[in-house]
Amino acid sequence: MPAAVDLFIPCFVDQLFPQTALNMVKVLESVGCTVHYNANQTCCGQPAYNAGYKQQSREVACKFLDDFPTQQEHYIVSPSASCIGMVRNTYADLFEGTPESGRYHGVQRRAFELTEFLVDVLGVTRIPQARLQGTYTYHDSCSALRECGIREAPRRLLDAVPGLERLEMAETETCCGFGGTFAVKFEAISVAMAEQKVEHALATGAQYIVSTDTSCLMHLDAYIRREKKPIQTLHVADVLASGW
Repeated sequence: MPAAVDLFIPCFVDQLFPQTALNMVKVLESVGCTVHYNANQTCCGQPAYNAGYKQQSREVACKFLDDFPTQQEHYIVSPSASCIGMVRNTYADLFEGTPESGRYHGVQRRAFELTEFLVDVLGVTRIPQARLQGTYTYHDSCSALRECGIREAPRRLLDAVPGLERLEMAETETCCGFGGTFAVKFEAISVAMAEQKVEHALATGAQYIVSTDTSCLMHLDAYIRREKKPIQTLHVADVLASGW
């Protein structure tokens, strides 16, 4: 029975990396999913919450619950572990003990990042059509690893892509320095952390840095472009949609 999926497309992806969203749809449909998209969706509320605006964040999060009603029982899949971590974990702070608690728990159970959905829910460990020649190193985003417990799923999918070889970098679990408003408030520290991450990636000789989060990749790519470093960034969905 094909899985019914509601897409959640985060702000970063919607505004800056729409092709990543389209590639996610391509991958999901290739494994038999029926994909739905509610065009009224907006944000999960994470930017406001991280900036300290809890009430405003709760208002945005309430809209998220409205946009993904519990009675639909579709899986909610996103190309962002950061946003999924917000829904799974931070919504508890926003909704526990409130009338929305039941709706929150219903949404929480159905929310997944793309790679964990493919591997852990559907049991898909390979996208047969995917092809990409080259070498990659993987960046474990803080949200994926620490909030969602995602580590092996993206690596299994990427390692199964013909022509692609993984070269693990040092300190792969160290933050890239983005952290949302952290990159604005503490620019010098943020840039230094990006430099460290990129230098670890370059030391492997890999051609690509791959991750689950476009926010991390955007931050690293900005440093790479400014310093003219010989490496590229790719979202895991873009890799899995390559070559077909």
